[in-house]
Amino acid sequence: MLVTIEGIDGSGKSTLHQALGTALADFSPVITREPGSTWIGDAVRRAIREQADPVAEALLFVADHAAHLREIVRPALAEGHLVISDRYIDSRYVYQQVTLDGIIPDPLSWLRAVHSGWTIIPDLTILLAVPVAVALERTGKRGEGEHFEQEHVLSRVQEYYMRLVEEDPSRFVIIDGTLPPEHILRVASEAVRFRHAEQRKKRKNNK
Repeated sequence: MLVTIEGIDGSGKSTLHQALGTALADFSPVITREPGSTWIGDAVRRAIREQADPVAEALLFVADHAAHLREIVRPALAEGHLVISDRYIDSRYVYQQVTLDGIIPDPLSWLRAVHSGWTIIPDLTILLAVPVAVALERTGKRGEGEHFEQEHVLSRVQEYYMRLVEEDPSRFVIIDGTLPPEHILRVASEAVRFRHAEQRKKRKNNK
């Protein structure tokens, strides 16, 4: 089962990601992230820092995703592990949709076409939602930092996340990221356990 955690920078994703590894230790989860779990992640981070060509940047993210699937996600799922990823394909769809706007017609359709036929859709996506102002206060980067950390970018990213939820509501669980961390962890871990039990039941009924 593949679980992903999404949200804008400063939403509390990384905190939840780490805490879920402990809260769901009985599942022996594989804890991973995008970008950064493969050697290509270094190139992605460099492209972000240097504000590289948006198309090149997007394709580096895609390459990192492909390597992540090959090296970590697919092998873990094949062995029956629970995989929990801090960021995944939805991050690319929302962030790159912003950076490619005005450069590629209909960026979301282009991004989906690039991933079509080989990516793996998550079984459950936990989306932490916080006001952009709160996220910027948490990161201490109001008006500063990389282009992905700019207020106008994060506002559009947040909007695009919600559009993805509207398209596939059964996959997403939205949690208010301003709630106490222990509450967020409880809701998230219960959602994972519930979805895991659902999938086990389905597999049994299909046998």
